[in-house]
Amino acid sequence: MAQVPQRVLTEGAAGAIEIAVDQPEPPAQPQGIALIAHPHPLFGGTLDNKVVWTLAHALRDLGFVALRPNFRGVGQSGGAHDQGEGETEDLLKVLSYARRLYGDLPVALAGFSFGAHVQTRVAQRLAEQGQPVQRLVLVGLATGDVAGGRSYATPPAPSAVVANTLVIHGENDTTVPLARVLDWARPQELPVIVVPGADHFFHRKLQVLKNILHNAWPH
Repeated sequence: MAQVPQRVLTEGAAGAIEIAVDQPEPPAQPQGIALIAHPHPLFGGTLDNKVVWTLAHALRDLGFVALRPNFRGVGQSGGAHDQGEGETEDLLKVLSYARRLYGDLPVALAGFSFGAHVQTRVAQRLAEQGQPVQRLVLVGLATGDVAGGRSYATPPAPSAVVANTLVIHGENDTTVPLARVLDWARPQELPVIVVPGADHFFHRKLQVLKNILHNAWPH
């Protein structure tokens, strides 16, 4: 029987950060730390988002302890939405919290939509600090001009993790058009995995998403 995720709080710069933690099935011990970021909080994004849940469970199955924080102002997390700036700082705080608990394990960053955009910023910060992550998963990446008149200046994947970066996008995504992600990936010569028939939220395609991770990085 699958374990129920543990809910914990840690302290961030704007107050508490609520985190759901999924552990590998006993007796397995975590072989890595995975940090998963949810979509835009002003448009209903939470740690319970189905794409985020799928990413967390796929990474848990691969041996990672998976942490899904709520961004500022969501659930029990304090503060207010900060356009990605404070969210980046909070994810770094959550990673520090996880390292205190689990040690200096390999790190995977995963995110969906706005969360994927924030994870590129986190990856960049860690690379600048000489602590590059081992894996990066970007699903429905918010980059360039997207629906609702929003625009994202999304940094490239750090060179140290390009070989272990998965960029996954829906063919029929109308929130972040596929062309925007191709424009972001092209200068990096970074492949993009396109899921035929998938919309932005991967409706009825979650198992496909999970299979992509399992096939890319067998346990």
